[in-house]
Amino acid sequence: MSDQPSASSPPTTVSGAAGRPRVVVVGGGFGGLEAINRLKGADVDITLIDQRNHHLFQPLLYQVATASLATSEIAWPIRYLLRDRPEVSTLLATVSGVDTGAREVLLEDGARVPYDFLVLATGARHAYFGHDDWMPHAPGLKTLEDATMIRRRILLAFEHAERETDPRRQAALLTFVVIGGGPTGVELAGTIAEMAHVTLPPDFRRIDTRRARVLLIEGGQRLLSAFDPSLSAYAKQALEKLGVEVMLGQSVSECSAQGVVFGGTRLEADTVLWGAGVRASPAAEWLGANADRAGRVLVEPDLTVPGHPEIYAVGDTVSIAGPDGAPVPGIAPAAKQQGRYVGGAIKARLRGEPSPGPFRYKHSGNLATIGKRKAVIDFGRIKLRGPLAWWIWGIAHIYFLIGMRNRLSVALSWLWIHTRGQRSARLITQGK
Repeated sequence: MSDQPSASSPPTTVSGAAGRPRVVVVGGGFGGLEAINRLKGADVDITLIDQRNHHLFQPLLYQVATASLATSEIAWPIRYLLRDRPEVSTLLATVSGVDTGAREVLLEDGARVPYDFLVLATGARHAYFGHDDWMPHAPGLKTLEDATMIRRRILLAFEHAERETDPRRQAALLTFVVIGGGPTGVELAGTIAEMAHVTLPPDFRRIDTRRARVLLIEGGQRLLSAFDPSLSAYAKQALEKLGVEVMLGQSVSECSAQGVVFGGTRLEADTVLWGAGVRASPAAEWLGANADRAGRVLVEPDLTVPGHPEIYAVGDTVSIAGPDGAPVPGIAPAAKQQGRYVGGAIKARLRGEPSPGPFRYKHSGNLATIGKRKAVIDFGRIKLRGPLAWWIWGIAHIYFLIGMRNRLSVALSWLWIHTRGQRSARLITQGK
């Protein structure tokens, strides 16, 4: 699309050094940062635009939401990560569009950022399948703000239940509903149940937190649909052993401040959490590009946008088929592979070298944790479950964290939880 600036307020222009190719990366997530890392050594000026000042390790975001980890253990300032890259400039700003004709990224404040190459790594947002009015009542989990808000809701539910004298209201306060049986939903439900049954009982005097109900509602016929059916069955059994009530083949038809309606049953619940679906950022709308039902840009095999060979898109922003013909999953390893590929492709073009060929995704496997000592791992031919899978899951996540301090901090936090059952980040912040 080609947006024109207002005649009454001429836009400012943010640009790099004269004569050097300009690469603009929108989004400081896994894909965006990996593209920048791969461009190291190239004779370019790079501008990274993000509406937040930090890079977030999203796979552990649910652990902030459930008081296992602090925010600083899974997020790092972007400027800090790029402090040794003088060719990279970082802008804290929100993108409102792309003028493909002028080759400029449009910012909400009216500024324009010119580019010779553009990499869109803008991630995803929550999808409520036509029920956006449910959002205030069933928050999703994509940002640090989401995580701290969910943590506050969970902890306040127990605090308010401690003071509540009406049995019906107390029951609603101690009812937690998680909608969606993917990895996020499974991990949230399992950890909330562990908090209620293991961590919190000694801390309260008037209520028995073990009476809390945790329900996981999934519209499909099994949990973790991307995993082998045997691992899905194991996840269900493990959750039920933790005390989670798993409802399969049930769709939520109503969600409000009073609770949910599913399968014709009305359930009063003060805490409802959403993990049922995501929708891509509006990148396709900015470009006027074709998109799939989830709003992801349909890109060429080399991850360029059709008709715009200077524009690449990666991660949750795009839809592209993997080796098996199915869409490449929206997970961190896929975004990193795509970012690495795009950085290399831009480098090759700048040097006048042949294209690296089409992007080929290499699937490393699916991992999900169920509580503090159980997990499932699907490596294709190799499938693991139970404590061994949990240790491998933990080691893999610690390995991909940035910085030795964070790795040690997370490892110590998990060791404390594993041995003592205590979660040290049970702080209620932000709001009433």
